Amino acid sequence: MADRTATRATRTIVIIGLGRFGGQVADSMLRMGFDVLGVDSHAGVVQRWADRLTYVVQADSTDTEALRQLGLHDFQRVVVGIGSDIEASVLTVLSLTEIGVRDVWAKAVSGKHGKILRSVGAANVIFPEAAMGERVAHLITSKMLDFIEFDDGFSIAETRIPADAVGRRLAEAGIRSRYGVTVIGVKVPGERFTYARRETELPQGALLIVSGTTEQVQRFAANT
Repeated sequence: MADRTATRATRTIVIIGLGRFGGQVADSMLRMGFDVLGVDSHAGVVQRWADRLTYVVQADSTDTEALRQLGLHDFQRVVVGIGSDIEASVLTVLSLTEIGVRDVWAKAVSGKHGKILRSVGAANVIFPEAAMGERVAHLITSKMLDFIEFDDGFSIAETRIPADAVGRRLAEAGIRSRYGVTVIGVKVPGERFTYARRETELPQGALLIVSGTTEQVQRFAANT
């Protein structure tokens, strides 16, 4: 019985608040093969998700006892997608902490909101609007096709191949020595992704996945 509970907890993500952000996370987790347990205080929202999620329930997530009765303390990760109602967001994180949930991911709408969430037990605070805005700004002002920046200034980007490197092997192109970025892989349209090696060829029309500091990645993309 204990083993089955542990397996269920590992493969299930609990999402509290099924608005735009929570709903997008739920959809993504379902596509990745996870079971999703959804919790929302609005009956209409619960009804809309009833046929899509593994399990969805209407409940007041600020009520510690209600969360305990739902058995949420058995799950490893809980995402709190509540953003517009800051009081409900904070009280929900506090309630989850009180019943013993350790890995709480919570959406924040401001820096102060994020600080409060951390102070009441959120292990991870997400600023989706800010993160998306910064990502779009990087894409608009550069030649990058896609871009992800991490907290420590490390970035991964999808770019085109510099003109002077087309048709050459990776070792010959000298991309790392010139720009400081590491080529992780090469993607030729219609073919499978290839992890980069020194002998990997860089054909016309292929895309590169590169990593490095944000400054290095931007400088490299400017030359593609």
